[in-house]
This record gives sequence, C-alpha cells and structure tokens, in this order.
Amino acid sequence: MSSATPTSGTSPARRLSLVGVLRLRRPSEIWFKPALSSVAAVAPPNLLLLAFGRLDLAMYTMAGSLCALYAHNRPYAARARTLAGVVLGMIGGLAIALVAASLTRDAVVLVTVGALLAAVQKAVCDATRVGPPGHVIPAFITSAALFAPQTLAQVPGHLALATAAGVWAWLVGMAPALVRPHGPERRATAQALNAAAAYAATRGTGDGHAPLRAAGYAAVQAAWQTLLSLPATGARATTRYALERLVVRAEVALAAPADTDPERLRAWAHALRGGGPIPRTGDAPADTDELAARPAPLRHRLGPLTPIAVRTALGCALAGYASLALGIGRPYWALVTAAALYQANITLTWSRAVQRVVGNLAGVLLFAAIAPLAHLGQVLLVLCCVALNFGAEALITRNYWLGTVCVTPMALLVTEFAGYQAPGDLMTERAVDTLVGALVGFLAAVVVTNRRAGGRVEQAVTAADRARERTARLLAEPAPAPGALEAARRGLAAALTDLRATADGAAGEWWGRALPQERVVLAEQSGHRTLAEAVRRQAARPDRDTGTRTEDVRP
Repeated sequence: MSSATPTSGTSPARRLSLVGVLRLRRPSEIWFKPALSSVAAVAPPNLLLLAFGRLDLAMYTMAGSLCALYAHNRPYAARARTLAGVVLGMIGGLAIALVAASLTRDAVVLVTVGALLAAVQKAVCDATRVGPPGHVIPAFITSAALFAPQTLAQVPGHLALATAAGVWAWLVGMAPALVRPHGPERRATAQALNAAAAYAATRGTGDGHAPLRAAGYAAVQAAWQTLLSLPATGARATTRYALERLVVRAEVALAAPADTDPERLRAWAHALRGGGPIPRTGDAPADTDELAARPAPLRHRLGPLTPIAVRTALGCALAGYASLALGIGRPYWALVTAAALYQANITLTWSRAVQRVVGNLAGVLLFAAIAPLAHLGQVLLVLCCVALNFGAEALITRNYWLGTVCVTPMALLVTEFAGYQAPGDLMTERAVDTLVGALVGFLAAVVVTNRRAGGRVEQAVTAADRARERTARLLAEPAPAPGALEAARRGLAAALTDLRATADGAAGEWWGRALPQERVVLAEQSGHRTLAEAVRRQAARPDRDTGTRTEDVRP
C-alpha cells in the first residue's frame, strides 16, 4: 500500500524538526570523482597565477574551474553538453556581475543585481535539472564578483581567464571517459538493481516497503533517462541494450517482489561496478525506439518554479540589505547564505538553513586553526585552499553541513589571495552574515507561499490516471502494436514517479490548500497494480529466460 501524503493541515511547527537534520549518511559511491576533479580543475590555474605573481586574479579562474563539479553522474555524451552549458552559464552570469561592478559602486544596487542573478540561476538550474551543486556555485561567484573593484576595460581580460579555466574544467570532467567510457550508465543501472533488490527483500509487504518501492521506481526511472541519452546505433548501442535488459529485470522485481531473488539483483549490480563483462539476463531487447520523449519546453518547466525564484530573489535581497544595515563589509556572504537555503519546499529549506548555520560556524572555527599555517606563504595558502576544496566535495554527500565545514574556511582563504587580512575580522563578519542570511532567507521563504503546489499534485494525479488508463487499454488488447505497451508502461512508471515526488514536495509547503490525499493514494495503488501487470506481460514473453550468462560488453 502506498504511503499516504500528508495534508497541509499538519502543524508547521511539527515540520520544523531537528531530528535527522545533521545525521550523517553513507558517502556517495563516486564521492572521490568530484573531489579529485575539483583539485585537478582548481590547482593548475591557481598555481600558474601564483607563479606569475597574480594570485589576486584567482576569483576569475575559479569561476571556470568550479564548473568541473557538475554532471559526474551523466554519460559522457550528455556530460559534454551539460558541462558546456554550465560553463556558458557561469561566464554569462560573471559577465553581468563584472559589468555591473564596473558601472556602479552603490552597494544597494549591487545587492539587488546579485539577488536577481541568484533567482535566475536557481530557476534555470532546477528547470534543466543540472544536478548538484546546482545554483549555489554560480551565485557564489557572481555575488562575489559584484563587490570586486572593476573597470570596463578589465572585464574582457577577466572573462578570458574564466573561459580558459572553464575549458580546462570541461577537459577534466571528460577525462575519465578515456578509462571507463561506460562508467556512468553502468553505475545508474547498478543503482536501479540495488534499489529493486532492497524492495524485493521486503517481499512487498515488510516494514518500510512503501518508501523502498518509491525509491526503486525513482532509481529505475533515473536509469532509463541515463540509458536513453545514449546513442541507439554504433558501438555504444551494444552496451546500452545490454544494460536495458538489466533495468527491465529491476522493473520486474518491483512488480513481483515476492517472486524475486534479491541476491541475484545485487550480484548483477556488483558485476557492473568493475570493468568486467555486463551480466546477460537472456531477455529480449526492450523496444525503446519510442521512449526517448522530448522534454517539455524550458518555459513550461520554469513556470512552476516561479514561487521558488521569487523566494530566492526576495530572500537574497533582504539578506544583503540587512548585512549592509549592520555595517558588514561583505554583504554577498549573507546573500549567498540565503541563496543556498532554497529547496523544493519550506520544510527542506528549514533543514538546509540549520545545516548551513552549523556548518558555517564550525567552518569559522576551522579557519581559526588553519589561518596561521596558510599565512606562512602564498604557496601554503593555495595548497590549503586546494585541500579544503577536496574535503568539501568528499564530505558533502555525507551531509550538507559537513561539506560546508570545509567550504567556509576555503572561502575565507580565497579572500586573502589579494592580501592577508585580520582573521578576527573575517571570522566575525562571516559568522554574522551567516546568521543574518539564514534568518532573513528563511523568513522570506515563509512569506512567499507556494499556493500552486496543491494544483500541481492534482495535475500529477490526473496524469498518472491517464497513463494508467492507456496502459490498461493496451493490456486488454490481445496483440498490442510493437513497442506500444513498452512505451505506455514507461510512461506510467514516469507518471507515478513524478506523482510521488510532487506529492512529497507539496507536503512540505505551508499555508496551501489541502492536498488530495485520498486521490494520491488511490492513483498510486491502482497505477502500481497496472504497472505490475504490464511488467509481468512483458516478462512472460517466450523469448525470455532466466540465465545468468555474461556477454562480452566491456566498460
């Protein structure tokens, strides 16, 4: 039975819980990849600037270098496009910030520009689903650039530095393709198999089966999105089709958990971790020609994000103005703190606010311990920043606050690239700006309500019902058109995944209309029954077997 969706009548005070907010998770399976990429992308430009005695220009090269943090979970063809888009977006935002900084020194105007940029960056990153670290890095770079002394004549040179570092970051991000060209899609498939195995282990009725089922379908959907971004012809198509058969087996496990051996799924997932052959299930290839649906136009995806964008703009602006009113010399720290808070709903925003405050204040203390070493010379200053950069990316998947323990001293040390500053002043300003940004930013999220959340849940329920009806009609036919049932089944799985994500997101909002709780539960129950029937129909084809052979498809 599906988990019920909470109604908006739940007390807001009960949702602002501290339980689990700071709890550490298991590290990401590829935590070392973004960590090593950040070092490889940041260190060479900074060391070159140090050799030329122009470490003061490091902010501009870091704008390009930090693009290497993105798209580590995407196949390399898609990663190339995503990284190029991130670099272009970063350069575009930086250009606006530098031109604004060269035209005015009015702090109120600059804070306003920074808030608007942060809102646009948040909306675009969410709409394009670029993935972590999302809009936080561009917001950090552009808001800092707004308060860097600048002239129009200097802007082209500074943008050239950022572009060169961005090209280097793109190369760093693509370099692993030389070693494991199929690594991302193998990992996505393995995650789907492991998620399905976790649900199958409950036999579909054990404790916690509902969230495990939702997680399983989400992982399967993510795997399909990954595989369908691969070419359908050529050398890479062989790997794609072999992995598709494994994802189909994960779907079968979700449909019939009581008849599934979880250990076999885990064994297949384990085999995908290395560089050996891809396990062969003996299944017939899936009919996937009709499944690579085009995403909705960007303007349609931006529409539902309007409340979040307004929250970001208002919260960042008010945080910056409050910092100015307190006489803090770096209002962009408060602005970035507010920008980093905004998540899918108020409840998640509260959790991020707590994590940000705890991590930043702990990071300030870490800076106090590191600063004496970093002040011994610029080489040590650069090396400390590189080490903290690695630590931030290595730890942030355990919990956001743990990563910011390293991000905070790194950001403080970067401000000293142009010259050492009094540690006490830096620490005080950062602590005050963190508290101001978190408080004002969260209050803005409370004020700007998202009344569209309930309507989007109803739309998601309607979409799931229509997808179920389409699949049911095809199941009633003795011989559906080739590929039609497969496409309908994937459409239903996607609709159910979207329904669960939309309902969870709306449940964390305040002040909205009551959510259609019963409709959500009924839509999920009936949808999953139809989905299970469709999967069984596909699995019962005579050209399937249950062998565990492997085909020689290398990574």
